[in-house]
Amino acid sequence: MAIPELRRIHVPISKQLLSVGLVWLFYVSAMIGITVGFQDWFVSKTLFTLMLTFVLLVWNYPVDTRRQWLFIGIFFATGMAAEWVGIHVGLRFGVYHYGQNLGPKMDGVPWFIGVNWAVLVLVTGSMANAWFRSVPLRVLCGAALMVGLDFFMEYSAPVFDYWIFAGGSAPIENYVAWFGLAALLHYIFQHARLRGDVYFSAHLFVAQVVFFVYFAIVLP
Repeated sequence: MAIPELRRIHVPISKQLLSVGLVWLFYVSAMIGITVGFQDWFVSKTLFTLMLTFVLLVWNYPVDTRRQWLFIGIFFATGMAAEWVGIHVGLRFGVYHYGQNLGPKMDGVPWFIGVNWAVLVLVTGSMANAWFRSVPLRVLCGAALMVGLDFFMEYSAPVFDYWIFAGGSAPIENYVAWFGLAALLHYIFQHARLRGDVYFSAHLFVAQVVFFVYFAIVLP
């Protein structure tokens, strides 16, 4: 069932340009630095990059109400719980464990994995809202965008010591579980009627896609 188009948040252009410029600066710099031989230094700064992108998202989206923070907390907690089940029970995503480059962990799960779940839902949800009026299509689109990014992340994740699957590669159930959980979170996102700036959201998502597609191609 279609719902009325959500009004776009208008963010001052200088704020947008500064934020988008910082996102591309960090991702392109990392691509160049890793390519020319400084992989350890740049990859070790992953946590800082994740923190920066979260702060920029909060600033630009903007996340400025208790209700929005509540739903970010729901997305965060759901992602963390799913990842905990994944690494301790071996269900949903396959058998895997996290490395050292995503920062501090809670019982084996990096805190920023939960943050990243929340960020990706907000970003891809805003993009889906801009493209479709139908709620089911928005849910499917948002989930597909998240799974598409994960597909390319899997190529570089073990090389960058983010996470590694038993056997060296993610099984098909990883992507099925990703899609199912992402669709659930996007269903919540749509019915919560959250809205944010699609311009910054799209740039952040595309920068991540470019980064991981590039390394999916060039890494051995």
